[in-house]
Amino acid sequence: MKLSARNQLKGTIVGIETGAVNSTVRIDVGGGTVITSMITNEAVKELGLKEGGTAHAVIKASDVMVAAGD
Repeated sequence: MKLSARNQLKGTIVGIETGAVNSTVRIDVGGGTVITSMITNEAVKELGLKEGGTAHAVIKASDVMVAAGD
């Protein structure tokens, strides 16, 4: 996968809190840093995100997106 966003931080999913429409996903990227992103519940399901799984925090401007896999 190639993205135009240069800030891609690989980490481990340490928490997913599911709400009515959106979920808060927390990714531990190492060094004591945890990045939190809010994405739709549908995106969590489509990406197959689970606690303990690997994900990337993709940061562009003020938005944080999540990419699954290596």
